Amino acid sequence: MIRDTYDGLLQFWQTPERAVGDQAAMRARRKRSFFNRTVIFSATFLFTGWFVCSVVCAKERVEGPGFVKELEASPHDVLDALKSDLEDETIHGTLIFDKEPTLTGATQSDKSRFFAPWTGKGQVFYKVRPKAIAPRHFLDSADEGTIEVRFVLTTLTPDRSRLRIDAIYVEEAHRAYHPSDGTVEAAEFKVIQDRLLAIQFAEQEAHDAQRRRESADLVRATFLRQREDENSRLSSAEAAVKDLNERVQQLRREVDRRVKAPGADLKAAPFREAATIKAIAAYTEVVLVIVTPHWLGVEAPDGQRGWLPEDQLETLP
Repeated sequence: MIRDTYDGLLQFWQTPERAVGDQAAMRARRKRSFFNRTVIFSATFLFTGWFVCSVVCAKERVEGPGFVKELEASPHDVLDALKSDLEDETIHGTLIFDKEPTLTGATQSDKSRFFAPWTGKGQVFYKVRPKAIAPRHFLDSADEGTIEVRFVLTTLTPDRSRLRIDAIYVEEAHRAYHPSDGTVEAAEFKVIQDRLLAIQFAEQEAHDAQRRRESADLVRATFLRQREDENSRLSSAEAAVKDLNERVQQLRREVDRRVKAPGADLKAAPFREAATIKAIAAYTEVVLVIVTPHWLGVEAPDGQRGWLPEDQLETLP
C-alpha cells in the first residue's frame, strides 16, 4: 500500500519535468528528494508504530495458570474467610521494597481493568493495588503499575468449595502484563485457609459449648426430675405414715381400753367369783385379747393377762 502511494505521487511530480526546462527539472528533482525523504520517514514511522503496537498487543491479557484448590468447607465459611482477606488491604506474597515485607494499600473491587471477563461458574472478586513499583514474584516486572488479584469461589456441594486465585502485574506506561510466578496466589490462599480454619475452630468451639450447655441443662433437668420424684415419694411416704398413724390410732381405739375409776380386780376367769390375780389402778390402759358379751380378756402393761368386766372399762379419749 505504501509502495503504490509512492509510485502515484512520483508520477505526479515527474509531469512538470517534461513540460519545462532545466531549471524546472532541478526544482522537480529537489521536490522529489524531499518527497522521498518524507515518504521514507512516514513509512518508517508507520512500521515502527505497527511493531510497537504488535509487541504491546502481544503482551495484553497474559495470565498465569492460576492457583486452584478444593476446600472441605461450606461456601458460606469460605466466603467469610475470603471477605476477611479482601478487606485487609494487603497483597500477600509480594513487596516493592526489601525493607517493607508486606505490600499494603490494596482495595476491593467488583470489576477488573486487566483480567479478561470471567465467563465460568462462581462468584468473582478482585483485590487491586495501583502504583506498585516493580513488585517481587511477578515475571520480569518493571516500572510502575497495578497489581490485580482475582478470586473465583465455586460451590461444589454444601460442604465442599473450589477457590481459584490469579494474580497479574500490569505496567501503566507500556501496558505490559506480568503474571505471578505462583507465590502471590499461594500466599493469598494461605491467608484465606488460616482464616477459614479460625472460623471453623470458632464454630466447633461454639458447637461444643452449645453441646456442653445442652448436657448441663439435661443434667439439671434430670436432677430436678429426680428431686421431684424423691419429693413425690417422700410425700407419698409421709402420707402413708400419716395414714398408718391414723390407722394405728383407730386400731388402738378399737383394741385398747382404760380402766375406770376407782380401779378393778383382774380375774383369773370371766366371772366375779373367780380368783383375783391382782388389782389394776384406775386409768390403766389394757389391750383387748378376747371379747365376750360381758367380760373382756385383757393384757396389762406388765404382760399379765386376765379378765375384767366390760362395764369397768372405757375407750381411750
